[in-house]
Amino acid sequence: MPHDNSEERDARFTARLEQLEQDIASLRQGFLVVNARYAQTMQSLKLLTDATLEAALRAASAAEKAALACKNATAAAMASAAVYVLEATRAAAEAASSAAVSASEAAAAASAAASAAAHAAALQAEETALQASAEASRATARATAAAAAAAQLASQAALVAHTLKPSPGA
Repeated sequence: MPHDNSEERDARFTARLEQLEQDIASLRQGFLVVNARYAQTMQSLKLLTDATLEAALRAASAAEKAALACKNATAAAMASAAVYVLEATRAAAEAASSAAVSASEAAAAASAAASAAAHAAALQAEETALQASAEASRATARATAAAAAAAQLASQAALVAHTLKPSPGA
C-alpha cells in the first residue's frame, strides 16, 4: 500500500504541475494581450498630444494674425478719421473689433488644446508629452497676449470712430 500512496501522490503532483504550467501559459498570453493594448494606447496618446500641440500652435498663430488684422484696421480707422470718410472709419473700427473677437476665440482654442495636451501628458508621463504640454502652454500665452493687444487696438479704433461727427449735409 505505501507504494500505491506514492504513485497517487506523484499523479496528483504531476496533475498540479500541469495545471500550474497551463495557468502560467494563460497568464503569459494575457500579459501579451494587455501589453499590446497598452502599446496601442500609448501610441494613441502620443498622436493626441501631437495633435493638441499643433492645434495650440495654430490657434496662437491665428490669434497673432487676428491681432495684426486688428492693428491694420485700427490704423485704417485712424488714417481715415476725417468726417467725409466717416463710414470707412466706422467699418474699419468694426473690422478691428471683429479681429479682436477672433483673437479671443483663438486664444480660447489654444487654451483648450493646451489643456488636452496637459491631460495627455499626465496620462503618458513621458518626457515628450511633458515637453508638448509645456509648448502648448507657451502657445496659449502667445495667443492670450495677441488677444489682449487686439482688444486694446479695437478699443482705440472704436474711440476714433465714435469721436467723429458727420458734417452737416453729409
